[in-house]
Amino acid sequence: MDIVKEIQKLKKERNAVILVHNYQRPEVQDIADFLGDSLGLSIEASKTKADVIVFCGVYFMAETAKIISPNKTVLIPDKDAGCPMADMVTAKDLRELKAKHPKAKVMCYVNTSAEVKAECDICCTSANSVKVTQAAFKKDEEVIFVPDKYLADYTARQTGREFIVWPGYCPTHAKILPEDIDRAKKEHPQALVLAHPECSRPVLEKSDAVLSTEGLCRFVKTNKAKEFIVCTEHDIMHRLKKENPDKQFYPVSDLTVCPNMKKITLEKVFASLKENKFEVTLPAEIIERASRSIKAMLAIK
Repeated sequence: MDIVKEIQKLKKERNAVILVHNYQRPEVQDIADFLGDSLGLSIEASKTKADVIVFCGVYFMAETAKIISPNKTVLIPDKDAGCPMADMVTAKDLRELKAKHPKAKVMCYVNTSAEVKAECDICCTSANSVKVTQAAFKKDEEVIFVPDKYLADYTARQTGREFIVWPGYCPTHAKILPEDIDRAKKEHPQALVLAHPECSRPVLEKSDAVLSTEGLCRFVKTNKAKEFIVCTEHDIMHRLKKENPDKQFYPVSDLTVCPNMKKITLEKVFASLKENKFEVTLPAEIIERASRSIKAMLAIK
């Protein structure tokens, strides 16, 4: 069986669209209708006439697609593809924190569950956290930021304000150490260092640019440099190499692999389309409340 042909056939039969995150396996990236970051993918899918969305990413991403397209069927090929960072804060945790700070507004990174989004005033992404902070909150306003302490730290330094910070983090990005950059720079002295804001402050301070996944892809396309050290999940380099065949990319470490992103395979995408595995459902009340925090962010131009 040519599994790619079978996936394409099933996709047509079911009027489906396949969304693939930049951290997915190369062979999964290659079957994408849309390849990108989590929120951008969900927005693109909402604009299509597809009846079915197959989200090749982690669970909170598929939930976000369901929030934005509640009338579409949303499938995730592996229901156990979770996000450790998103799992570090629950709706109960957040309600307890809000009770301690009753006047505080709440901003959540999009890397959170639907239930957590439902408890928040506004969402942000790694690309727009600075802009959202500047536009959404008064200078003297208390703001809770969940769940990523490193994105919160980066955003606080860029905006000159303080947050009430939840101590969550991405285990994959947290593995990247400043000495990894030092070693990579010794091996590739001409290379620019590109880091995701989920990395720790010492890593960001040694980087030439701090960028979201889509920001990183845009930066590389337009920059004159020919070599780049990449401080984020390893498999984004598949896309970078395809889009920039004349440039060289080096992983900052061999440890930058997200095991949850790798749970999705072509075989599981095929099974997802054939057997409706695994449908993402959310209570109507959660969809309504979570969508408010997303819409509040999207209203900021």
